Amino acid sequence: MSHPPGLDLDQLRAHLDRERPGLVGGPLSGRLIEGGRSNLTYEVSDGTSKWVVRRPPLGHVLATAHDMKREHRVIAALHDTPVPVPEALLLCEDDSVVGAPFYVMEFVDGTPYRTAEQLAPLGAERTRAAVLGLVDTLVDLHAVDPAESGLGDFGRPDGFLDRQLRRWGKQLDASRNRELPGIDELHAALGRSLPGSPAPTIVHGDYRLDNVLVRQDADGVDRIKAVLDWEMSTLGDPLTDLGLLAMYSARLELPDSPISTTASAAGHPAPAELIERYAARSGRDVSAVSWYTAFAWFKLAVILEGIHYRYTLGQTVGAGFDRIGELVPVFIEHGTDTLQKG
Repeated sequence: MSHPPGLDLDQLRAHLDRERPGLVGGPLSGRLIEGGRSNLTYEVSDGTSKWVVRRPPLGHVLATAHDMKREHRVIAALHDTPVPVPEALLLCEDDSVVGAPFYVMEFVDGTPYRTAEQLAPLGAERTRAAVLGLVDTLVDLHAVDPAESGLGDFGRPDGFLDRQLRRWGKQLDASRNRELPGIDELHAALGRSLPGSPAPTIVHGDYRLDNVLVRQDADGVDRIKAVLDWEMSTLGDPLTDLGLLAMYSARLELPDSPISTTASAAGHPAPAELIERYAARSGRDVSAVSWYTAFAWFKLAVILEGIHYRYTLGQTVGAGFDRIGELVPVFIEHGTDTLQKG
């Protein structure tokens, strides 16, 4: 039996037999289904049933950045709400089992659409329905009462936006090795125009189409079957999720860009329609949404600059990294225009 990197299947099987007797009916096979800078995700099967295992990346990482207990806790808390999440089956905080903390959850069948090309076979009507469903599911998430779901202490919502802005400013400073015209001005302008936050909600932190699983039901409608990747979730300002979704729904029109979005797919709703739908269904005041969208552009500019910085140090491998640096000014420009024009 070959073990996928970072997951000893014999150790996993023995642990599951101890903690969840009868769950597994035979020898386990597994494969890594997602890698990169995020937590590692594996599909595991006994030949009859399938599960998903999540663990932190290989090598030394900050525990706070890849907190398995936190991820497990939020999906377990949301399981009995209208928000579709996989069932959380087991959390293991003992590093001796597979070399790091991990958790096991239900396998949910569906597709994470990452590019416009992947959406193309659905056609315009189905694509539109899937993206509008993304907004409706976000409204459902933000309607969950944190205290009632056991997540009343899941974050520190007071001063949330100010902390976020300072955090990403520090991230920018940690990646500086070239002049980036306009980025400090954008950061300062965001700080000067900080909006007052609405009542705090559970925030996903990285809400977009490729972090959910979509599947067509028997009635022909493409529905969100599971929201995934909760590693950045907390209690905070719900409009940060909306601003990020609006940013990812803007057409960048950058040919051959290494940054993929689904926004150019036929039928994909424009940011304004998504914002209007969120406002109508949630009842929230979204008049300051341009600040949140501009902040999302700034945040992505910082993330991309960090990737470019690691590329210049020879710490990244793979196609497309050599072109990340040239995209950063585009994100700065979009952020500045969004903030100025409102």
